[in-house]
Amino acid sequence: MDVRNGRILVTGGAGFIGSHLVDRLLRLGNEVVVFDDYTSGSPAQLDHLGARADLHLIEGDIRDQASLDKAMRGVRHVYHLATRNVRLSLVQPTLVHEVNTTGTLNVLKAAASAGVRRLLYCSSSEVNGTADIVPMPEDYPYRPETIYGASKLAGEYYAQVFHRSGWLPTVTARPHNNYGPREHFAGQKGEVIPRFVLWALTGQPLRIYGSGEQTRDFTFVEETVDYLVRLMGCDEALGEVVNVCRGQEVSIFELAQHIRELTGRKSEIVRLPGRPSDVLRLFGDPTRLTRLVGSAPSISIEEGLSRTIEWFRSHVPLTRDVLASLEMNTWNHHAPEPWMDRTHKRAG
Repeated sequence: MDVRNGRILVTGGAGFIGSHLVDRLLRLGNEVVVFDDYTSGSPAQLDHLGARADLHLIEGDIRDQASLDKAMRGVRHVYHLATRNVRLSLVQPTLVHEVNTTGTLNVLKAAASAGVRRLLYCSSSEVNGTADIVPMPEDYPYRPETIYGASKLAGEYYAQVFHRSGWLPTVTARPHNNYGPREHFAGQKGEVIPRFVLWALTGQPLRIYGSGEQTRDFTFVEETVDYLVRLMGCDEALGEVVNVCRGQEVSIFELAQHIRELTGRKSEIVRLPGRPSDVLRLFGDPTRLTRLVGSAPSISIEEGLSRTIEWFRSHVPLTRDVLASLEMNTWNHHAPEPWMDRTHKRAG
């Protein structure tokens, strides 16, 4: 199926991956509807596109079935990327469940009811937990470490049930650790690579939680959206779960070293106490992706980081406010749910 010249809805389209996906879909001649509550994303992520007749922004919450039903009118394809993140799930698991699990069910129902031709559900490598067997295939035994990971796994099952029941053709993509231009760096949404880049550019220490031996399978965001488009158009991918990854693990300590070298800075690398429920090893297997579409992401970590660093040099002013936004312990930006506080007190 050709993903061109149609009306496509992207939930979470004002987020990091979502905004890059919107760029790609517009270049392919599509009319794009972005449905986003701007909690994780921001309309500013799409400012570079300007005002255009083929882009429609709808501020809405995927927990609101009526708003979703209205947004789906005339839509041919749906990319479902809207989510609450892993750090929030450490203190607000109920909210993360409601958005990631119930919200996903709502999106699937709205798409099926509207006669959408195909939906791609964007899951997460966090469904796996810490790897015991590497590289991790799609049917790796699931042991999510967080409510976020568990909620994304529930979404995978829901998407598969809708497909098997004949209600809606679906494919599930499982991206691994995306990075690149426009990645979140501030506050609770901030990710490790842009934080390291901004700290290095200002000569500040690069702060690592735990030993730094934790590994991730980093994938450059522009490649990820390329494969999301290709999977949506691949008939053989229907009903499947597909890793979108390079198939190479990089430790957080190695990542810090790369960024120091590429920025030409000598920032100290310091270690802090480990994060709660941190996944210690991620290393995906792209074999199924290669079988389905003929290739897998190939941009090296060095090349991807170089592009990312240049974007941050050009687009993010190194002001006091920007540096202040790189605060640590990003899972503590929200008060924990009361039951969690009582549980911690009993445990103490």
